[in-house]
Amino acid sequence: MADRKAPIGVFDSGVGGLTVAREIMRQIPEERIVYFGDTARVPYGSKSRDTIIKYSRQIIRFLKTQGVKAIVVACNTASAVALEDVRKELDIPIIGVIKAGARTAAAATHNGRIGIIATETTINSKVYTHFLEELNPGLCVIGKACPLFVPLVEEGTFLKDPITEEIASRYLQELKEKQIDTLILGCTHYPLIRSTVGRVMGENVTLVNPAYETARELKALLIEEGIGNTSLQEGQEQTHTFYVSDATEKFQQFAESILPCSVKDTTQINIEEY
Repeated sequence: MADRKAPIGVFDSGVGGLTVAREIMRQIPEERIVYFGDTARVPYGSKSRDTIIKYSRQIIRFLKTQGVKAIVVACNTASAVALEDVRKELDIPIIGVIKAGARTAAAATHNGRIGIIATETTINSKVYTHFLEELNPGLCVIGKACPLFVPLVEEGTFLKDPITEEIASRYLQELKEKQIDTLILGCTHYPLIRSTVGRVMGENVTLVNPAYETARELKALLIEEGIGNTSLQEGQEQTHTFYVSDATEKFQQFAESILPCSVKDTTQINIEEY
C-alpha cells in the first residue's frame, strides 16, 4: 500500500491546473501536492494525440520520481486523449477532470441542452459528448472550441480586460442561440475567466467547474484506496511543491494570486529528460 503521507501529483499544460490544485487544497487540506505546469509547451489544445500522450508520459515519469501516491491529470485535453493509455501503464491511481464534470452537468440540466467549451482537441475527441450520452442518451450536447481562452489566461493581464469579454461574446453566441441551460468549462484554464463567461451567458445558465468536482472525486478515491493522509495535526499547514518547464517567475506570481497558500519556490526542470 502507498505511503499515506506521500503527495498527490497534479499536472497541466500550464497554469490552468492550478484551479484543480486550489480545490484540492480547499477540500482536502491534509494532502500535499506536487504540481507540474508544462509552461514551455502550452497550449496542448492544438497538439496531436501522439504528442499529448508523449508529453503526459514524460510528466508522469517525473511525478513518479517525486514519490506521488496518486495523480490528477488537471488538463481536459490530456484527460481526453491520453488518460486511458497512461492508466494501463501505472501502478498508482490516476484520474482526469472530465467524468466528474460531466456527471454534474447531467444532473444540473433542466432542458437537456448542455454546452461544452474547451480546446479544439478536447472538442474534436467528443469525449464529453460520449460520456454524457452514456449517462443520458436524451441529452443534446453542443461543443464549442475556444482556442484563444488559454493564451489569454496564461498571459494573466487580460483576465478582466474588455478584449476577453469581446472574444467570449463571439465564441459563446452560438451556444446562446442553441438555448443551453448548462455549460461545462471544459478546460481547467476557463474557471479563471468564469465571471466573464457567466456575464456573457446570463444568469439562467449554470456553469459547471470540473475542478471542484474533480477534487471531490479525488477525496473519495483516497478514502476508497485507504491512502488518505491522516497524520496532519489540526492547525498545521501542508507545504506544496511546484515545478514548471519554463517561466518560473511568471508562474509563481500567477500561482500566488489564486492559491490559498504561499508559493515560496517554483523549480524549472527539463521535462524532455523524462
